[in-house]
Amino acid sequence: MIDIKLLRTNPELVKENIKKKFQDEKLPLVDEVIELDEKIRKLKAEGDELRAYKNKASSMIGQLMREKKIDEANNIKKELALLPEKISENEAQTNEIEARIKKIMMTIPNIIDPTVPIGRDDSENVEIERFLEPKTPSYEVPYHLDIIEKLGGIDLDSARRVAGNGFYYLIGDIARLHSAVITYARDFMIDKGFTYCIPPFMIRSDVVTGVMSFAEMDAMMYKIEGEDLYLIGTSEHSMIGKFIGQFLEKKDLPYTLTSYSPCFRKEKGAHGIEERGIYRIHQFEKQEMIVVCEPEDSKAWFEKMYNFTVELFTSMQIPVRTLECCSGDLADLKVKSIDVEAWSPRQQKYFEVGSCSNLGDAQARRLGIRIKGEDGNYFAHTLNNTVVAPPRMLIALLENHMNEDGSINIPEVLRPYMGGKKIIEVKKASSK
Repeated sequence: MIDIKLLRTNPELVKENIKKKFQDEKLPLVDEVIELDEKIRKLKAEGDELRAYKNKASSMIGQLMREKKIDEANNIKKELALLPEKISENEAQTNEIEARIKKIMMTIPNIIDPTVPIGRDDSENVEIERFLEPKTPSYEVPYHLDIIEKLGGIDLDSARRVAGNGFYYLIGDIARLHSAVITYARDFMIDKGFTYCIPPFMIRSDVVTGVMSFAEMDAMMYKIEGEDLYLIGTSEHSMIGKFIGQFLEKKDLPYTLTSYSPCFRKEKGAHGIEERGIYRIHQFEKQEMIVVCEPEDSKAWFEKMYNFTVELFTSMQIPVRTLECCSGDLADLKVKSIDVEAWSPRQQKYFEVGSCSNLGDAQARRLGIRIKGEDGNYFAHTLNNTVVAPPRMLIALLENHMNEDGSINIPEVLRPYMGGKKIIEVKKASSK
């Protein structure tokens, strides 16, 4: 959510930003807010005058009575009797307009960074850099489900009976590898100086609307029936929510936190074969990182954060590239975003395994996260980034470390978390 002062003083900048995001249908909202803002300032001024007159009238009546000016005193009494209704009416109109302004302001996109490439959708995202040379083996790399099934590592049929489509049972060495990746990512971030957290896996609606747009909320979040609670789609939601309504001390900044959580997502829509299996599902686990910092430090933290993910993947010998999200692909709260994509030997292309975002003060403004300053309080900046999100990362790991016989070499950095195991062998078919 942008500062209404910016919209008031520079509406053309806000409109130009909307155009850059190809959301021209929102352009009339800028003029509507300006009109409503003028109305509400007049209403507030009128309300202040009414309340001031109410306070003044009481003493005026006493003075007039002492001066034996009974008629004048009675006239003021009549006016005073009407004031509560007028004040109540003024407050009702003010609240109604304030609610409308807030609703509009929460749909107007954040001002994007000047360096963001302009484009309509993810097809116009811009590659920045590649890390490690992508390899194409001489043998065929099967679809990831086929790889995992040959390793005896998944049971989809049972999951469908228990929970429906979009769920799975991971089994044996594959389940252990999944946990090894998460644990390694946790320790990796702790070694980078981040504090490890396990947050609540449910959050209230005021936190949901504070951390994401209405469109994202509708497409992602599962609501708990009969409760003001939602299952988190990522631990970023509850980790940023941790600071709701807080006044932060400058000496305590930055907050650098890494969090583990299960994640729950509706994942609306059909996605095709490459996004079935375990690529796009309703439940998964993730290691996240978030930073809450001074505004002038957020650009530097942004660079550090996505490079941590690159370093993590390359330490497991998985080729990756970084991709800058264009204006049309940025969610409304984001100032700038970079995706990390891993190489798929089977598809001969890269696919998304993580995303790093600088949200400026948008989330802090919605949630009331302020820094105590010497010359007044101001909003913090918030950032988030995926450290690793199995099972997507598992797909990249399995494809890039599969041998011709279907066995999987375990990257050296993961072996301590696998009991020293170096390879996952193909399960032999049982004879009946």
